[in-house]
Amino acid sequence: MTIERMPMEWGLRSGAAIAAVVAVFGGYLVADSYDVVPGMLTTAAPWPQPSPFPSAPGAVEGPDPAALLTELPDDAPIPDSIEMQRLVTSLANDDRLGSRIGVVVADGSSGEVLGSSSPDQLMTPASTQKLFTGVAALSSSSLASSTLDTRAVLVDDNTVVLVGGGDMMLSEGAGDPDAVNGRAGLADLAQQVAAKVLVTGTTEVRVALDDTLFTGDDVAPTVATPDIAAGYIAPVSSVGINVGLLSDEYTDNGPRASNPGSYAAEAFSAALEEQGLTTVGAVVDANAPDDALLLGEVSSAPLAEVVGFAMQYSDNTITEVLGRLVAVDAGLPGSNDGATQAVIASAQRLGIDMTGARLRDCSGLGDGSYLGAQQLVDLLEVMVDPEQPELRSDAAGMPIAGLTGTLASRFTGTNPARGLARAKTGSLPRVRALAGTVVTADNRLLVFSILADAIPANQSVGATSIYDGFVGDLAAYSVQG
Repeated sequence: MTIERMPMEWGLRSGAAIAAVVAVFGGYLVADSYDVVPGMLTTAAPWPQPSPFPSAPGAVEGPDPAALLTELPDDAPIPDSIEMQRLVTSLANDDRLGSRIGVVVADGSSGEVLGSSSPDQLMTPASTQKLFTGVAALSSSSLASSTLDTRAVLVDDNTVVLVGGGDMMLSEGAGDPDAVNGRAGLADLAQQVAAKVLVTGTTEVRVALDDTLFTGDDVAPTVATPDIAAGYIAPVSSVGINVGLLSDEYTDNGPRASNPGSYAAEAFSAALEEQGLTTVGAVVDANAPDDALLLGEVSSAPLAEVVGFAMQYSDNTITEVLGRLVAVDAGLPGSNDGATQAVIASAQRLGIDMTGARLRDCSGLGDGSYLGAQQLVDLLEVMVDPEQPELRSDAAGMPIAGLTGTLASRFTGTNPARGLARAKTGSLPRVRALAGTVVTADNRLLVFSILADAIPANQSVGATSIYDGFVGDLAAYSVQG
């Protein structure tokens, strides 16, 4: 396996380099990176109207942005395994992390394990488990390039059925073509429906919901009731607004609809009213026949972008939706059990030894899931493998240390891994996990995983800084010393 086709941003060595990459590959850093651009608003008194600028006949548009950084060199030195093992052993022996710690560091190109401690001990992965679900979705050729389509069809002459296709990121109003959460809008769908219905002279319709894509428990039985009450997850539905949240803004927790599908259907009914139709009676459940007349359709962002959203924000709900989509695509029931079976089977097809692995949900929020640090590293090796280009978006889409997503507030100050590590976080009571990639001072890509699930209660928060320091040591490492 070679690293020569790794995305060039793995080799960032300075803030200036990061800014250069943003100019070329926008979307990896947060919008604040553009603060140097003059703003459009001011409280100052307006300037007098200026005279027109003289024309400049010789002015032409500049060239398109070009890559300013090269790819990682093929001959970048591999870290010394003795030194890597020393770092790993020091981390594993840190009493502040408790008695159960699994750590693996491996070379991203060859897969050679450079340091490990309890690599095969099965432990609670928390949200690092989401990497398996994301990879399962992207490794399916029929899913990876698809969108999640929400349709409205006509049944029995005057019944408009909202048919869920798995999109729980709908906007209640108009869709935003530049967004992932809110790409498709119910108001747009209602406008399409009204345009076709009103032209026939019909002004009254009934509204029904077909929410039959997924089956079984809408929340995994292993998820604690307080986590549901706190809004860390919404019941899984084939249709939903803003991931089931009852607020207009996206947050990772907060009040959510108890039935996101019905909530979305009611909003759709109201949108039809705004378009000039009268809706009669309450929204009811229905099964739309396959040959029903299509009145309108709106589509989500491509699934790869949906996976990226779930990884960046560690969104439990969307990850559970992804797992059920993987199950349906594999011909299994779109249930929690079907999803976990499909995710494990996907990892096995990619050559990962899943012996002993147990998934009780797809997001890692519930109790009872177990993975080993080596299994996580094996997955990461597949994600960065040039022979698996369809998985690269999952690798590149992980939060960037100190800059984006769930790592935006970590790796602060002078931590050498800032901007050079991408990783998926995991956090539960007494559990902290981190798995991802980091580039050394010699420009060598490493993959790593850290699991600890018996952290003393008063040390859980501090464990994150210990992890960050360890990854910082990996980033600072040079064979030259």
